[in-house]
Amino acid sequence: MSAPLDALHAEIGVARHSDWMTVDQKMIDGFAEATLDRQFIHIDPVRAAQTPFGGTVAHGFLTLSLLPHLLTSIPDPAASGMGMNINYGLDRVRFIHPVRSGSRIRALSTLMSVEQRSPGQFQQTRDMTVEIEGQEKPALIATWHIIFTI
Repeated sequence: MSAPLDALHAEIGVARHSDWMTVDQKMIDGFAEATLDRQFIHIDPVRAAQTPFGGTVAHGFLTLSLLPHLLTSIPDPAASGMGMNINYGLDRVRFIHPVRSGSRIRALSTLMSVEQRSPGQFQQTRDMTVEIEGQEKPALIATWHIIFTI
């Protein structure tokens, strides 16, 4: 095995946190415009305050789309020997708890497996949890598949 693969295999089962990031109303509004999902619970603070959420909340897909960014702040001992990474897809995505505007979130990533697909091409599977600061329940859970080259 190569050094990057050895380092990656040593990470199987290890859970690591990303840095915290704030999901603010400007980000939520930008996502609403980009996706044309302008439901009032995302963009209208007055109406959203009258819902059980008590204010605007991020789109579940916004939270999901932040996974690549959150993953970049997690130390990766194999990164220096890797080529490109390609999002291969997600399994078991569940939106557990809403992310209120102004909340801080972070990812908890656990590498579950690394498998060779072809010479020089591999697939890693990660269990991902997006945590919300001060909340017991996570925003989302998912299993993420990433193809990478060495």
